[in-house]
Amino acid sequence: MIYTDFIESNADVMLGKPVIKGTRITVALILKKLSEGATMQQMIAGYPSLSEAAINAALAYASDVISNETVIAVA
Repeated sequence: MIYTDFIESNADVMLGKPVIKGTRITVALILKKLSEGATMQQMIAGYPSLSEAAINAALAYASDVISNETVIAVA
């Protein structure tokens, strides 16, 4: 999956936080709702502009960001 087909960051939308293209639904919101136990079907029912592909893109984006973060040890 190429998450860039679904995710964008624009300083004029949600202060530049990553969102689903064409919406104000942030990746953070999707992750929070899923971590609270929401299912994809519940998310889509609550946010009709979402799709399973968009939710999966948010998960892929989050995984990529975490995988590529740099940890700097502070003594």
